[in-house]
This record gives sequence, structure tokens and C-alpha cells, in this order.
Amino acid sequence: MGTTALDIETSRRNLRTGLFALLFAAFMLGLGYAAVPLYDLFCRVTGFAGTTQVASEDDAARAAAAGVNRTISVRFDASTASGMPWSFRPDQRTETVRIGERDIATYTAVNNSDEPITGTATFNVEPAQAGRYFQKVQCFCFTEQTLQPGEKVNMPVLFYIDPAIEQDEVMADVEQITLSYTFHRAKEPVSSGLAR
Repeated sequence: MGTTALDIETSRRNLRTGLFALLFAAFMLGLGYAAVPLYDLFCRVTGFAGTTQVASEDDAARAAAAGVNRTISVRFDASTASGMPWSFRPDQRTETVRIGERDIATYTAVNNSDEPITGTATFNVEPAQAGRYFQKVQCFCFTEQTLQPGEKVNMPVLFYIDPAIEQDEVMADVEQITLSYTFHRAKEPVSSGLAR
């Protein structure tokens, strides 16, 4: 029995469908890997989900020159993730800050274990819409922190509230912003398996 034109056309359709399915699967896999960095970028740009912004010293100077006469309360919160053997707390629970002026908050961390521990801090702001106005100039959360056994350190955050908050109707009645940090144990570096 010979191959008919219908059999050849069916084989071509099956091949096209298979290739399309394979390309779609590869695209979805790539999208899955790109989703986290893209979401992180989106949050940092827009302040979505309470993500704070990173500002330069020049940005802070321009904000201070805006001359806003309103103050707002900032509440500081701290916690550690499960399995993180640190004590971590803000040195001051609340502070009233003038919008546009730089301020500094400090947190204290203590490594309660008998080994060096490297931690990384995640953060957010409540209400979530305030994230786009909470500008951090310097923060311990920008890098991993390593504490030796029993070591106690003070960790500063230099920040200001962007005067643009004054033009946001949603933020008009907000009297307090909460800045929260959670310290997690940083992932251990992968060993190469080579003797040192």
C-alpha cells in the first residue's frame, strides 16, 4: 500500500502542531523564568505592593528644597523569618517626619547563634500606595548582612517622603506609613566540590 496525499498532508499538520506546541512550551518556560525579575522591576518602578523606591542624594536635596510644611508619622516594624537565629528590632517604633526632609531610622540586629550567619532583608510599606513616595537613600537592605556569632550591629536607613505625595488624593488622609523589614537567612553559596 502506498502513501496517499492525505497521509502526507496529515503528517505535515501533525509536525506543524508538534512544533507549535514545543515552541509554546519553550516560550512559557522562558516567561516563567523572566516573571520574577520583571515583577520586581515593575514593583520598584511603580511602588506596587508597597515596594519602596531608591533615591540619590541629589533627589533628596531636591525634595528638601520643595518646602512642604506637612508632617507624617512613620512606624517601623521588624521581624525574622522562620529559622533565622537573629533578634531584630527597630530602635524607635514611630517617628514624625516632615515630608521632603531626610530622616534616619536605625534597627538593631543580634546573631544569637554560634556561627556566622548572612541575612538579607525584604521590605514593604503600608499602605501599599505609599511605596512610590517612600524614598530610601541608604539602607542595610540594599546588600546582604553577615553577623558573627553573638555580634550586635546597628543598621541605619536614610530616607525621605517624596513631596509628590501631596498631589495624590488617595494619600490625602493618610496619617501614618509603616515601614516593615523581615530578615531571612541568605542562601548558602553552592560548593564547587573542590578541596581547598
